[in-house]
Amino acid sequence: MTDRLLSLAQQRWSAPLLRALGLPQPQPLRRRATVAWQRQELAGRRLRLLAAAPSALAPRLQAWAEACGLVLSGGDESAQALLLDLSAASRLDELLALRALAQPAVSGLARGGRVLLLAPPLDAAAGPEAAAVAAALRGFVRALGKELGRRGASANLLALDAGADTAALEAALDFFLGDGGAYVSGQVLNLPSAVAGAGESLQGALAVVTGAAGGIGAATVRRLAAEGVRLLCVDVPAAAAPLQALAAAVGGEALGLDITSPAGVAQLAQVVAARGGASLLVHNAGITRDRSLARMSAAEWDSVLAVNLGAVLAIDAALDAAAALRPGAREICLASISGIAGNAGQTNYAASKAGLIGHVQARGLALARRGGGGAFAVAPGFIETAMTRRMPWMLREAGRRLNALKQGGQPEDVAEAIAFLARPEAAAFSGQTLRVCGQSLLGA
Repeated sequence: MTDRLLSLAQQRWSAPLLRALGLPQPQPLRRRATVAWQRQELAGRRLRLLAAAPSALAPRLQAWAEACGLVLSGGDESAQALLLDLSAASRLDELLALRALAQPAVSGLARGGRVLLLAPPLDAAAGPEAAAVAAALRGFVRALGKELGRRGASANLLALDAGADTAALEAALDFFLGDGGAYVSGQVLNLPSAVAGAGESLQGALAVVTGAAGGIGAATVRRLAAEGVRLLCVDVPAAAAPLQALAAAVGGEALGLDITSPAGVAQLAQVVAARGGASLLVHNAGITRDRSLARMSAAEWDSVLAVNLGAVLAIDAALDAAAALRPGAREICLASISGIAGNAGQTNYAASKAGLIGHVQARGLALARRGGGGAFAVAPGFIETAMTRRMPWMLREAGRRLNALKQGGQPEDVAEAIAFLARPEAAAFSGQTLRVCGQSLLGA
């Protein structure tokens, strides 16, 4: 779907007119191609690495940068990435020093640049001052993300417990400072110190993706296939033609069934178990039936809850009963910013997607006990899909612009977040929700 405003903002003759009219001028985002992730994709880019005080993390961060081929940038050079290490900050004077530390580097950040702030955990037991500083850093990053969005740049925060796992830290650095996180900004992930251990590599493993025939599901299938994953692509029988074409293109298998029927759920569990079990499960299937609560029918309410939430619970229970998930399996549920912020006319949809966020918090604990797996939620914002293409023009334009980047996301942006969370090292982030919304103005 063409975003004409994004195109006009790049034209020499039209950009000044947009500026004069006060219209948004979205910038092209630096995205990854749909290929296997490689750390060397960052090679040659300039990184500013700044710390408020001598940091115990410095050797780990420098070793990661060297392994990526990043070039550490000096004070007078523009950089594509900025890494601010305030992971040990606990005093107000350290917060006061943040402006002087970050201002020159942010001012020199290249268009489409990335900022990642390493912060302490938000822990009330650490005392009032330390808790205030940790919370202040979160507010700082959210505001900074909205400032940088007009330059196609992003800012995110990673909160580190003492002794945070090095592999998980590096996975987050790869994602937030690389091209995979193009449409992720203003977000916070917490990296705890204690993890049960990572699951197995996805190379050659089986992944199940529901709602796979188009949009985010199809992009996820293609992205995971690039990592060498075996795909079981699931969708309704009516989508048989595009589903089979997609499965054939990636060397996967198509399975048409109704995930809301007991027979369909039982068939899925049987197929997965017969193939040795799944290492990754992506619950992507979802529908909308938008209407105000006063006018919503029972069928509209029931169908959305059945597909978006009830089917997830039923599939998980059936896979568990059939022992069809391998030890260390990861599960990713497609939530929505509507489930976080709510949206008028979507009480059914918001309830179902908020339910998924609650589900992954509990599900993550259960999977971790089986050998280091985890569960995660990805909450997309306005993504350019067939679903959003059917929206009225005015609503579609509003959806595109109501975020810091002033544009809609692509299905591939969501697929990149899924691929990041599917990495074995990312098990440490289990139970959390990652928004892929260009820092939507809706919600926190």
